[in-house]
Amino acid sequence: MFIAGDMAVYPAHGVGVIESIETQKVAGIDHSFYVMKIIENDMKIMIPIRNSINVGLRAIIGQDEVESVMEILRERDIEISAQTWNRRYRDYMEKIKTGSIFEVAVVLRDLFLLSVDKDLSYGERKMMDTAKNLLVKEISLAQNMDVDKTADQIEKMFS
Repeated sequence: MFIAGDMAVYPAHGVGVIESIETQKVAGIDHSFYVMKIIENDMKIMIPIRNSINVGLRAIIGQDEVESVMEILRERDIEISAQTWNRRYRDYMEKIKTGSIFEVAVVLRDLFLLSVDKDLSYGERKMMDTAKNLLVKEISLAQNMDVDKTADQIEKMFS
């Protein structure tokens, strides 16, 4: 359960702040909603509280989990399946939609490793940027670090 002012992560949209909790009547029944503002683009989302776990709304990771994310990003001894770009895109999009920062880290790492061997499609490059932005925002908040510094730290892992 979140309260107004809490930071949370909404899958595929990233980090936001719970601005308020509102009750609205839907089909004659009162429902409570989190009103969340996404930091990246100021988009407001209303999330039914009773569905919040099902849609993947979660708290920002703790500092202890940041190291697990970094381990995933550092891992290089993996094999990327030789599927078509559109199949790979669908698989990676499903991982991003889970809301798991660990799955997002896998997507970023895999797309980076793939980009070393071949040119990524436009969609894959865009997805790589999305995964990076999602990770940078959450890790910077978890570590109480500047976003640019966190982005540099992640980029250095891949250079």
